[in-house]
Amino acid sequence: MTKVQKHFRLQRPLDDALMEQIADANSIYGIERIRIAPSREELMVEFDASRLRTTEVETALQRAGIPVIEVFSAA
Repeated sequence: MTKVQKHFRLQRPLDDALMEQIADANSIYGIERIRIAPSREELMVEFDASRLRTTEVETALQRAGIPVIEVFSAA
């Protein structure tokens, strides 16, 4: 197992419905953990990179009704 953490920006404000969708997304195959940033504008998703690629994680979250885009950090 290769754990990877990626940050995703929420495209709409966090509300109760979105919180429920995020909780449900923890059961998506390959996703280990989803944490909400203190700003409540981003998610940190820990996943098994041997099972999912970043684009697949983003697509799975969007299919679960969570409007996100990957945050790219400058290296």
